[in-house]
Amino acid sequence: MTSAAAESISAFRPQMVKFARLQLQDDAAGEDVVQEAIEAALAGIDRFAGRAALKTWVFTILRHKIVDALRERSRTVQVSSLERDDESMDDTFDALFKANEHWRPDSRPRPWGDPHAALEQRQFWEVFEACLEVLPARTGRVFMMREFLGLETDEICSTLSLTTSHCHVILHRARAGLRQCLTQGWFGTEPAAC
Repeated sequence: MTSAAAESISAFRPQMVKFARLQLQDDAAGEDVVQEAIEAALAGIDRFAGRAALKTWVFTILRHKIVDALRERSRTVQVSSLERDDESMDDTFDALFKANEHWRPDSRPRPWGDPHAALEQRQFWEVFEACLEVLPARTGRVFMMREFLGLETDEICSTLSLTTSHCHVILHRARAGLRQCLTQGWFGTEPAAC
C-alpha cells in the first residue's frame, strides 16, 4: 500500500462521514461505518484495479457498509418512523402550481440541454450535492437509500417503517425538489416552451 493511496482515501473522510450520518441518522454509527470502510479500503488497496476512480471505489465500499448496518439495525431494533415535518415540502410544491393544477409560468420545467454531458462535469456534482442538502433530511435520506444505496422500496419501507405509498410520495418529492433546484442552480433559467 502506498502512503499516497492512504492519504487520498483519508481525504474522502469528511464526505464519507456526512453521507453515512445522513443515512444512519446516528453520528456514532456513521463514524463507525466510515472507519470500517476506510479500513477495508486500506486492507484491499492491492486489489484496487483502477477501473474506477479511487473515490468511487471507496464510496462503493462505504455504501456496502451502510447497507449492512441498515440491515443489521432492521433485524435487531425496530426503527421508528422519522418525525420530520413534510408540511413545508407540501407548501413548496403547492406553490409551483395554479389552482387548476397546471404549472405556474415561472415554475414550469425548463429544458436541461444535454444532461449526460452535465453528469461528467465536477461542478454539476457540487451543485447536485448542494441541492440534496436543501431537501428535508428524511426526503434526502429516502432518495439516497433508493438511488445511491440501491435498496428496494420494500426494504426502505421496512427499515424506516413507511408505507409503500408514503415512500413513493417521498421519492416523488425528492425528485421534484432536485429537479427544481438543478434547474435553478445548473441548467439555466429560460422557461420551457408550451
